[in-house]
Amino acid sequence: MANRLAHATSPYLLQHADNPVDWWPWSPEAFAEARRRDVPILLSVGYAACHWCHVMAHESFEDQEVAAVMNERFVNIKVDREERPDVDAVYMTATQAMTGQGGWPMTCFLTPDGEPFHCGTYYPPGPRPGMPSFRQLLGAVDEAWRTRDAEVRDAGGRIVAELRKQTAVLPSSTVDEEVLASSAAAMLAEYDRRNGGFGSSPKFPPSMVLEFLLRHHERTGSVEALSIVEGTAKAMAAGGIYDQLDGGFARYSVDAGWVVPHFEKMLYDNGLLLRLYTRLALRTGHVRYRVVAQQTADFLLHRLRTDAGGFAASLDADTDGVEGLTYAWTPAQLTEVLGAEDGSWAADLFGVTAEGTFEHGTSTLRLLSAPDDDERFHEVCRKLLEARLERPQPARDDKVITAWNGLAIGALAAAGIAFDVPRWLSAAVAAAEFVTTAHLVDGRLRRASRDGVVGDAAGVLEDYGCLAEGLLTLHQATADQRWLTAATSLLDTALAHFADPESPGAYHDTADDADALVWRPADPSDNASPSGASALAGALLTASSLVGPEDAARYRTAAEDAVSRAGQLASRAPRFAGHWLSVAEAMAKGPLQIAIVGPVDDACRAALRETALHHAPGGSVVLAGEPDETPLLADRPLVDGNAAAYVCHGYVCDRPVTAVADLAAALA
Repeated sequence: MANRLAHATSPYLLQHADNPVDWWPWSPEAFAEARRRDVPILLSVGYAACHWCHVMAHESFEDQEVAAVMNERFVNIKVDREERPDVDAVYMTATQAMTGQGGWPMTCFLTPDGEPFHCGTYYPPGPRPGMPSFRQLLGAVDEAWRTRDAEVRDAGGRIVAELRKQTAVLPSSTVDEEVLASSAAAMLAEYDRRNGGFGSSPKFPPSMVLEFLLRHHERTGSVEALSIVEGTAKAMAAGGIYDQLDGGFARYSVDAGWVVPHFEKMLYDNGLLLRLYTRLALRTGHVRYRVVAQQTADFLLHRLRTDAGGFAASLDADTDGVEGLTYAWTPAQLTEVLGAEDGSWAADLFGVTAEGTFEHGTSTLRLLSAPDDDERFHEVCRKLLEARLERPQPARDDKVITAWNGLAIGALAAAGIAFDVPRWLSAAVAAAEFVTTAHLVDGRLRRASRDGVVGDAAGVLEDYGCLAEGLLTLHQATADQRWLTAATSLLDTALAHFADPESPGAYHDTADDADALVWRPADPSDNASPSGASALAGALLTASSLVGPEDAARYRTAAEDAVSRAGQLASRAPRFAGHWLSVAEAMAKGPLQIAIVGPVDDACRAALRETALHHAPGGSVVLAGEPDETPLLADRPLVDGNAAAYVCHGYVCDRPVTAVADLAAALA
């Protein structure tokens, strides 16, 4: 049996390379083999940090007898959803349509032409109420294929035709003040006033929704919007979903109160949340937000940064097959590390109880109140982290995803400038240098790399949008023209290859020359990270404020057209349009442009920039540098030999100011 996964760039595929299952990667050869043998395809989709993916692998894919059935009756394809989000999107849509829900592991049965005819998620090794065993499912699908071949193929074709209709382009609809106000009001109605966040359990960090509400507050003064943002941000930062010892957020909480996380830590969550807590710290001056931002930035550098300079995708939920083994504590373990007095103090502070808040009498760490002794608190955290690092550690999925690195680059650049931490800015530059070098092949992005070696999967729309936005933030942080040039090149490529030529403002998630799937995915909704289209719209809007007049008009029009395509989504399901609404808020505000000119080491220039960062609303463009050919700084001289700030929004500019108080007043 050929080991076709042995040289994959995906750690998830490598985890399955030694299975007795005869796995194929997603490839034309796999479909050709299914046609040759005239058997269905079993498509299994997951990702390296997925707990239940590991469970199903151990229960079924490592079982010799189950594998023998799979190999005899199917062509088996294993896909990393993070490396091939296009494949995942197509078959997740089918899974949700067939079952009413989705998730990973995802298990789909396809015709040799790729049409899905039966889909589900996790299947156990033995039958459970309402759920067949995996082996029973294999037998039923095989029998249906052998005895009702034409019927099964016809069903697959009908499913594809129906899903193509359901995923058609949304009509244009204005995202105006009424939509922004009603979306904010809808968030208030769904807000969990007791615990923060939205809904019950499981509860995910609503990063993009909070960013929208913060921008809405900045533009309108809405007290309600800010209360949702702060209530949720404080609750998450105090909860078990946040790593109180080492920084960084877990993927989600299994309960409504943020107590017990699903322990994997994803790069995209932490990039988005770093940006949010940085903005909150600047806006409110709240010390806790600044601490969370600083710890999260250091988490990215210490735990996810790769030798090549990019950032790894995630840390696993499991350690040695046990979920949360690295992170949970008992009172006795605290005492063993800290001694009786500090152990008892830490147990009260972190909510570690004899009964436990997690499993088997263990507890996650939460910060139940502000420490009454900061020095003691920091020493306790240091000792506990040192002890925790001696435990077995979760595996790291060290592939470098283009889009997620774009989010991290932008967040680290923003935080590095906001808090004057050069190492974060240097890390953002290094990651940008790596991704724009290794992941750009013949002018086109690839999705992922590992150990510095780029994979074959083509970049999707979110890769272009998120990386462009990150590079634009880096340009503002450094005034380095190369990042503006790189970002606009990505935007031009995205406009050329991802736009729907029949529907201005609509975009496909895959390029016009990408691998052909049974339909070309185009999901506008924001979920765990910005949709490809909303990421692109945000980058286009930002770029329109940084480039010269000709390109500015082109990018602005493209951004406006894109936002209008999301109008119905924003009106009907605002929680799934958080990034769209953030872009619309920035668009309603201008976005504000602040150009600060002055010599590099000029104290006045530094003070003006700090004032701009603290007072400008989210989505604003802030660039400081010497008057040069950079479009935003060109033709903007010093004023009487002094550093000066130029504030513009729309097509209107205020007179330049040289005093911090005058700039603060202009931004107010």
